[in-house]
Amino acid sequence: MQTAVGVDLEMASAPTLCRLEKWADRATAWRLRQVLVDQFIASFKVAPEELVLDFDATDNPLHGQQEGRFFHGYYDSYCYLPLYVFCGQQLLCAYLRPSRIDGAKHAAAILKLLVRRLRQEWPNVRIIFRGDSGFCRQRIINWCERAGVHYIVGLARNARLEAQVEYAQLAMQQLYEQTGHKQRLVGEFSYAAQSWPHERRVITRLEWGELGCNPRFIVTNLDGGAQTLYDALYCQRGEAENRIKEAQVGLFATRTSCHVMRSNQLRMLLAALGYVLIERLRALALQGTALASAQVDTLRIKLLKLAAVITRNTRRIRLYLASHWPSADIFAHAMRQLRSP
Repeated sequence: MQTAVGVDLEMASAPTLCRLEKWADRATAWRLRQVLVDQFIASFKVAPEELVLDFDATDNPLHGQQEGRFFHGYYDSYCYLPLYVFCGQQLLCAYLRPSRIDGAKHAAAILKLLVRRLRQEWPNVRIIFRGDSGFCRQRIINWCERAGVHYIVGLARNARLEAQVEYAQLAMQQLYEQTGHKQRLVGEFSYAAQSWPHERRVITRLEWGELGCNPRFIVTNLDGGAQTLYDALYCQRGEAENRIKEAQVGLFATRTSCHVMRSNQLRMLLAALGYVLIERLRALALQGTALASAQVDTLRIKLLKLAAVITRNTRRIRLYLASHWPSADIFAHAMRQLRSP
């Protein structure tokens, strides 16, 4: 570790790291979040044409008396409710929150900050905000329309929405009873909730099968075919859930056992920075190998967690690895890719 960071001084001990966690404040968290966004921007050699920002909230179970600990009915446990923002597989934000809040709380402010920073670098980039029905809030959607940001967001079911598709569902029920095959239809209509200033485009996905009807609704200001937007764009938001799992399980982002919440935020951000390193390793060094799409757990076991002898003198550092190590060729390939300009 001393060699990796280029320091010959004594490294921090476990008690020293504990003091770091207690020392962490909001300014520290802010600077670390800036690192996440700056790293994302630096990963592009040319300006991207389009960025899809996935917002998702999840639970972080707690088993002690941590600050900000509340019971959450949906997850049926005491937990935090962290908010993650991904663009593809890249992480832009990891924000720890107490669970006694609306799942979309702070999402509008974070979206504004991200859009402002991204447009500083790429003024012409097309930005799409994507989220489930938990993020369908007037403040967010209205701001997106004013700021020229596209959105495609889930819309919670209600009686008025279901009345709009009642006849289509009856027709699908008849077809299912006649054929025995599951029926599926993607359509659209204009709709305005009482709190909306105007009508908006709503895309609906209807299904009728053994379990009966299963309607889904999304609201969007994007152009294009309804089925294409639903299948090829909205449904892809599930990829962010896989990335959250990597950060939480593979990189231990749920180890928030400090009493003070700001210390737990630091732990979460350190896991986020670890995720960025792993994601960049996959993107830059492992393409074309058997581990190109491996999960964090797999990479840690097969590529990173290995025994080696390290010798260091004034001129060189040598790593002696096992000659019959199964992933040796992939490791050598990764090192060559990282050294190349």
